[in-house]
Amino acid sequence: MTKLTQTHGATFKVLVVDDSNTIRRSAEIFLKQGGHEVMLADDGFDALAKVNDYQPQLIFCDILMPKLDGYQTCAIIKRNARFADTPVVMLSSKDGVFDKARGRMVGCQEYLTKPFTKDQLLKAVQQFGNPQQGAM
Repeated sequence: MTKLTQTHGATFKVLVVDDSNTIRRSAEIFLKQGGHEVMLADDGFDALAKVNDYQPQLIFCDILMPKLDGYQTCAIIKRNARFADTPVVMLSSKDGVFDKARGRMVGCQEYLTKPFTKDQLLKAVQQFGNPQQGAM
C-alpha cells in the first residue's frame, strides 16, 4: 500500500457502521462521490470484524444498534492498540450534551447528528481522515 498524501483529492478507507440500510447506503453514495473507498457494516460485531480485516482510516458509527451499541463498539476499537488512533465519528439522531460527552468518554472524535448531509460527511473525512493516523 502506498502512503496517501493530504491533498484535496486524497482517497481514504472509510467504514460506515449503521443498522439502517438507508443510512448506510446514503453514506456510501456520499463518500464514493467524494472519491473514497467505503466498507459497510450493519452492527457492532460486523464492524469489529471489518475493522480488523479492512483497516479503515476513519469510522462512522451509529450509536443506537442492536446487540453491541456504538459506544461499546467504539470503546472496543479504541482498546486495540492497532486501532487506537483510528478516528471514530459517532452518528446519532440524538443531539444531547450527555450523548456527546459519553461518545468522547469512549474515544470518539466527533459527533454527527442524523440526518447528515453529503457536505457534513465529506468535511468529517477531510478533518479526520488524516493519513498520519493509520495510513500504511
